[in-house]
Amino acid sequence: MVDEWARQAQTGSQEAFIEITRHFEKELYTYCYYLIRDREETKDALQDIFIRAYRNIGDYRGDSPFSAWLYRIAYNHSMDVLKKKKRYQRIADRYQNEAKLFTYSEQESAVMELLDPLTPSERNLVLLKAVEQYTFEEIGQIMDRKPATLRKQYERIRNKLVQYKRNKGGQKIEANIRSSKAGY
Repeated sequence: MVDEWARQAQTGSQEAFIEITRHFEKELYTYCYYLIRDREETKDALQDIFIRAYRNIGDYRGDSPFSAWLYRIAYNHSMDVLKKKKRYQRIADRYQNEAKLFTYSEQESAVMELLDPLTPSERNLVLLKAVEQYTFEEIGQIMDRKPATLRKQYERIRNKLVQYKRNKGGQKIEANIRSSKAGY
């Protein structure tokens, strides 16, 4: 059945590709999650994988099962995500080591505390949007990601930070985060 959907999708059937997406969504999520080990990044990766598969469906030759072709895309994309994650982590670690050499103002300390619970990728997005004030389209070009994906991720990050500050009792920063919706 899946190979039939693949053949139909190759002829332009969006319905067939939707069926493929429904069929593989949960198992690909699980597979990618165990590679990436981050729920939000896995969700984003899964979207990117299906987009990549849709754009390249014409490259599927049918000499192996469609699932193998799709899993190869998922594996390669997950490895790319991990490489980027590792690269961001090295940059963040280097930055933290250099940052220890400087003393921070109260405002800078508050920003550092706010960024602390975020992953390197999340910090990057927050810094580009909130500090550097790039648009999501510009950030998409920088990070090689879809603007819509970045908007969703940014909203999840904001909610994560609000929850983090609630748990730490930081009502002032929560108000600042909520007011940043104007720039959304």
